[in-house]
Amino acid sequence: MSITSPPPEAGPRTSGDGDVAQPGAPASAPGAAVPVRAEGLELIGELPGSGYRTPPSLVRRADGQTIQLTRLLYLVLAAVDGQRDLEGIASRVSETSGRGVSAEQVASLLESKLAPLGLLRLADGSQPTVAKSNPLLALKLRFVVSDPEKTRRLTAPFAALFHPLIVTVLVLAFLASAGWVLFRKGLAGATHQAFDQPGLLLALFAVTLVSAGFHELGHAAACRHRGATPGAMGAGLYLVWPAFYTDVTDSYRLGRGGRVTVDLGGLYFNAIFAVGTFGVWAVTRRDAVLLLIAAQVLQMLRQLAPFIRFDGYHILADVTGVPDLYHHIKPTLRAALPQNWKKNEGLALKPWARVVVTVWVVVVVPLLLFSLLLMVVAMPRVMATGWAALGKQWGLLETYWSAGELAKVGIKALSIVAIALPLAASIYLVVRIVRRTSASTWRKTQGKPVRRTVAGVLAVALIAGLAFAWWPRADTYRPVQAFDRGTVLDGLPIVQNSRALGEGQVSATRTMLAQGASLGTKQQPQLALVLVPRKGSGAPTWVFPFNQPPPAGPGGNQALAVNTRDGATVYDVAFALVWADGDTVLNRNEAYAFASCKRCKTVAVGFQVVLIVGQANVIVPQNLSAAANYGCLACVTQALAKQLVISIPESGLSPDANARLAALWKQIRTFGAAIKARKLSLTQVRARLAVYEQQISAIVRGAATSATVGSTATSPTSLPSATDPATAGTEAPATAGDPASPSATDPAAPVDSPAAVDSPAPSVTDTTAPASPAASPTDPAPLAPAG
Repeated sequence: MSITSPPPEAGPRTSGDGDVAQPGAPASAPGAAVPVRAEGLELIGELPGSGYRTPPSLVRRADGQTIQLTRLLYLVLAAVDGQRDLEGIASRVSETSGRGVSAEQVASLLESKLAPLGLLRLADGSQPTVAKSNPLLALKLRFVVSDPEKTRRLTAPFAALFHPLIVTVLVLAFLASAGWVLFRKGLAGATHQAFDQPGLLLALFAVTLVSAGFHELGHAAACRHRGATPGAMGAGLYLVWPAFYTDVTDSYRLGRGGRVTVDLGGLYFNAIFAVGTFGVWAVTRRDAVLLLIAAQVLQMLRQLAPFIRFDGYHILADVTGVPDLYHHIKPTLRAALPQNWKKNEGLALKPWARVVVTVWVVVVVPLLLFSLLLMVVAMPRVMATGWAALGKQWGLLETYWSAGELAKVGIKALSIVAIALPLAASIYLVVRIVRRTSASTWRKTQGKPVRRTVAGVLAVALIAGLAFAWWPRADTYRPVQAFDRGTVLDGLPIVQNSRALGEGQVSATRTMLAQGASLGTKQQPQLALVLVPRKGSGAPTWVFPFNQPPPAGPGGNQALAVNTRDGATVYDVAFALVWADGDTVLNRNEAYAFASCKRCKTVAVGFQVVLIVGQANVIVPQNLSAAANYGCLACVTQALAKQLVISIPESGLSPDANARLAALWKQIRTFGAAIKARKLSLTQVRARLAVYEQQISAIVRGAATSATVGSTATSPTSLPSATDPATAGTEAPATAGDPASPSATDPAAPVDSPAAVDSPAPSVTDTTAPASPAASPTDPAPLAPAG
């Protein structure tokens, strides 16, 4: 669960024109003889340290909504005391403003400006009903934990902590303790201790929750220290996350320095909490306690983000003297249009404040839009990943529940909540944006058919784009795997296929330096060897999380098909006829097919015939195959290795048998080339190679007078003689299987048998990976086909 702690929340600060607060019922107070202010209305006054050329004045309604008014509107509202009529109000405003104001003008301002904002009672004396501002990123479902009176009593002893000497000592202690923990002591031991004891981890979570409330107490204490009156403290929901809040609206009475102090009060109390935590560790020496210091540092860094309504946002707003930065997005963007350069768009702010606000808008708007785009595009995979994670955590929870391990049950319950909350927040945010945008567009285009048509076309285009992003393709709803990169560009389908590094581009890689050599810099570069794929070499970059198989050794045969190009079909075929006349027979036949591509096919076929001439004391031939997918989507990846081992007399074969064998091998080589050219299936290849094995055996059996049986087991003694030439055949098929993760399936081992053995036929399985041309290894066998 994520517990957020927003900065001082005074409610959205609406403009004086009432562009946020909407009337809930027509107000007719101006029609009464004596206008009366709404009950609970508080006049705060002019905003000190304002970034406006003409500082706005602030008032607060009984519902906590703070509203900005122009000076004239504020003077009119201040003159409404329940005793003066329109003439009296006009006279009072004329005196305080220094310009003549008529009763008719007062009536117009009351009716068109102040009454719709809910600042005046209705004509029948009842309270106005207005809709409170409802920003997208605002705290919802608030409930009060400490009312204003309790808050004032609670913060009284803590206000002393803001004495400059105490602040200096505590901040230095925080920097020293946090620096020691993060850069000297480390958190590995603390993390191990916490996760090794689930009950301790639950206790740490509870204390972290308390620290979030202590953060809010810091805002209230700072408000009291600077002379303002803190309001209620409580909790609510920020999107879907539980969050604490403190009402420090009264801090608007303070100058710029006082308001910034209130904003920093929460971070200061985080530092105090960290110092106290370090003291607890010094006494108990329980390393797990140090995780609380890291939690405070992370919370402080998150709170300083100026993009949403956390402490950093309010610090920036109070430094510039612009209470609500979000309400300046539209005017700032409008002022950037060429047709508005000579108008007064954006000139309400002082020059330096306008520069700061413009920079903030230029950074925040693209960031929020891009974040929203990534969230929408990646939502299918995020939801699939979250669903898979929820299933895993739920299964563990049931296991721990059955075992009676309640502490671990609590940990898994928190894990489930921590996974579910971000998913719910994403859905809630998207739904709310769609509803707000649709309602606003419908309202603004009412009675304007051309604009409504354009809006409809744009809506259809957005729906089409969303359908394209969410269409159930092979990888759209695949859970995120450990081998996925997860970069920003990976989330955008339009750029997923444009990752190649071009000439002159700069990238990062790993290399090796000589022992003792210093790491090079831009000013003092060091010579290093970097291997890159050669253009046009046909060999794909090795992207797999395991080492590439070594080339075939003496007397060996290897087919290696590597595919990393989407939509490609790659075959590699290696045939070899080997005459083994030594004391030891260790010939190795291999077929490897590896794929990392989309909608691709990768096939490797290795066929080896080993003729053992005379007596051999050690006969250990090996026949291996492996097929593996890595990050594949809709792939077919297959490998087939067939090995025929035959023992013949030391005198060899007759000339006629040699001629027949050479002719047959020429046919086999031609068939090997046809496998690539015609893209034959593995079933066709296996059937044809089985026929060739029988023909080779028949030639040898008819030509030799004696033979020994080839075996895949090591033997220190001679094998018994046989009256007929005997063969040992093995087949090792492999097909990549698991579509969710890379796998190498069915690497068949050699078979101890004098008879040819066929393994089960490999099956074709759709998997999650891409494709590229395979590297064609050089055939080490003297009679292997070229290529």
